[in-house]
Amino acid sequence: MRWRALASGALTAALLAGCATQTAQPADPAERLGEKATGGVGTYGPRRAGPYGPSGAGSYGPEDTGSYSPGGTGSYGPEGAGERPYRRWGLAAPLAPAPRPAARPPAARPGLPPVVHHVRTRDRVVFLTYDDGAEKDPRFVDMVRELRLPVSMFLTDSVVGPGYGHFARLQSVGASIQNHTLDHPALRGLPYAGQRAEICGQQDKLRSRFGIRPRLFRPPYGTYDTTTLRAAADCGLSAVVLWRASAENGDLTFTEGESRLRPGDIVSMPSREPTGDTLAERTTRLLRQIQGRGLTVGRLEDYL
Repeated sequence: MRWRALASGALTAALLAGCATQTAQPADPAERLGEKATGGVGTYGPRRAGPYGPSGAGSYGPEDTGSYSPGGTGSYGPEGAGERPYRRWGLAAPLAPAPRPAARPPAARPGLPPVVHHVRTRDRVVFLTYDDGAEKDPRFVDMVRELRLPVSMFLTDSVVGPGYGHFARLQSVGASIQNHTLDHPALRGLPYAGQRAEICGQQDKLRSRFGIRPRLFRPPYGTYDTTTLRAAADCGLSAVVLWRASAENGDLTFTEGESRLRPGDIVSMPSREPTGDTLAERTTRLLRQIQGRGLTVGRLEDYL
């Protein structure tokens, strides 16, 4: 009987030691992985709110697709997760922010609107204007949004055709919409009724499309006469906008004065070029020249 009692005691001691050993072992590997995942911070560190959604959400999607789906590595994603917007668009440095302009000049007294090709300002800004509406480059919409680029689009109804949706997208990301006639005729010498129909007709068209009546008018080819100014005034336009610099064939040409950009210059970007470069590519070249002169881009409507 005694040997049985001894054996029973030894067995009980062994069982108790085994339980203690099992209790002291590390947690199951799966549990350790779950604990690590719960306590970790993911690939790019803790998710934190930013101006374009949570850090790590990749607001503009992968660089090569231009997608806006979450999870990409686009320009506004986490630090180090892709190029900054200015680099994506071929610039060596960000565009300097435009200064806050002084209060816009008061509306002119009743009469003929002024003809403007250069804005008198001490601000180191120039103004980018685009004519007609023939080019509907989707990457240009991305460029305007990502660079917060203030541009003025002077649209001709017969040129835009069924593409007003493209310009609605541009308007939604900050572009302004202005008047460039219904059918793009050379206005100088035409009777008042014909000029008024071209200008007021496009005012009505743009109001129906965008819910606004433009304040600025650009005559096709830059040609006008006193009748043009009368018709523009009667159609509710406050200024006739020409340009001092034109970006054509990869170069800037100037209508008068020194052959370099100056603060207050209005720059015209005509539709299409023989080079075949896209509107976004041509705008990049122009922005490099603007930065090279120590200038930035202002919003024309803030100054007129």
